[in-house]
Amino acid sequence: MNWARVIARNRDALLRIVAALFAMAGLADGEMTATLPRSLHNHLLRILRSAEAAVRRLVIIAARDLVVVVAPARRKKAATPTTTTTTTGKPADAIPALPLIDPLKRFDFRPRRRRARSFPRINFIGLTEPTPIPDDWFPSPDDLLDAAPLCRRLHMLKRALDDLDGQAKRLARWKAKRDLGLNRSPRFNPMRPGRPPGYRKRAFHAVDDVLRECHALALDLERTPGGPPSGSS
Repeated sequence: MNWARVIARNRDALLRIVAALFAMAGLADGEMTATLPRSLHNHLLRILRSAEAAVRRLVIIAARDLVVVVAPARRKKAATPTTTTTTTGKPADAIPALPLIDPLKRFDFRPRRRRARSFPRINFIGLTEPTPIPDDWFPSPDDLLDAAPLCRRLHMLKRALDDLDGQAKRLARWKAKRDLGLNRSPRFNPMRPGRPPGYRKRAFHAVDDVLRECHALALDLERTPGGPPSGSS
């Protein structure tokens, strides 16, 4: 398997997808937007979720041969009463690193809360005026939604693709700490069981094909820890 060619092909495809998402959101590198229409926000989020999962699996492929040595945990020294520390908050526009661990599926067995589709407007016929309908009672595709979290995720994804080698080293350090029992998370595998986040049986976007290929290759690597699977790209 020509892994360098596989990584380059899927990385280029994901970079084109991310560039299209930036163009659809009207963003440039380093820019943020306050709001987006509901229809556009949901469409971008639908593609972004699949792209994030594909990048995580591409990082797993890139980190297949990396070995990182992590020092064992040191005992923390007891802090003296006279010691004072000052903490500074992160800038509001700081972009964190892309999470390399899949979010687990949420199982909510509570009954879904239903909302009435009608609004009572008349209390007493001929005696009271009709109550005006609230503006947000019926969701509209043109409603403006907060776009800050979506923009941060877009920038996180772009930076991860621009520094794929650095993300692979991050994952290798996570695995080394996992083997030493130093991770806070009890997760053993960065990929969650079952289908990846954003997976769709019927593809509606180019990201679906990229996710399907990256997921299959990452699964092969996880199943063959002794070496990469045989075959040709």
